[in-house]
Amino acid sequence: MRQGERRLTVNGEPAAVSFAPYKTLLEVLREDLNLTGTKHGCELGECGACAVLVDGEPKLACLVLALDCQGRRVDTVEGLADGPKLHPLQAAFADLGAAQCGYCTPGILMTAKALLEKEPEPSRERIKEAISGNLCRCTGYQQIFEAIEGAAKRMRDEGSR
Repeated sequence: MRQGERRLTVNGEPAAVSFAPYKTLLEVLREDLNLTGTKHGCELGECGACAVLVDGEPKLACLVLALDCQGRRVDTVEGLADGPKLHPLQAAFADLGAAQCGYCTPGILMTAKALLEKEPEPSRERIKEAISGNLCRCTGYQQIFEAIEGAAKRMRDEGSR
């Protein structure tokens, strides 16, 4: 490891990257690791566009220092698919038109993934609660709720996560 490099685990892969200690996880993901699926939104923790998973828990990458993620697992939307095979959440969003402009979609997908890993059969109310921090200006949320429910069923039927 070179001087100034820090080690992160992103989408299951080790990453050695140099960054200033004041940089947020959002900045490091997008600017230093070129993982642009995580979106810049409000940068105030109010929109959810930058949601990623840190050790399986949804976190707003704009509010987390990258330095605090050393030794922790960070998962982004780029890590959802298994090669060419979409994750059931991605497939359901595509099939049901849950992604309109798509800007909020990565954050919602990651938040929903965390929910479904803990609760394979969430109620509609629980889904609403889980993604309440993810703002979408296009869909009206109905398609999003239906897509998460559809993905949950698909995941139960396939025995996948």
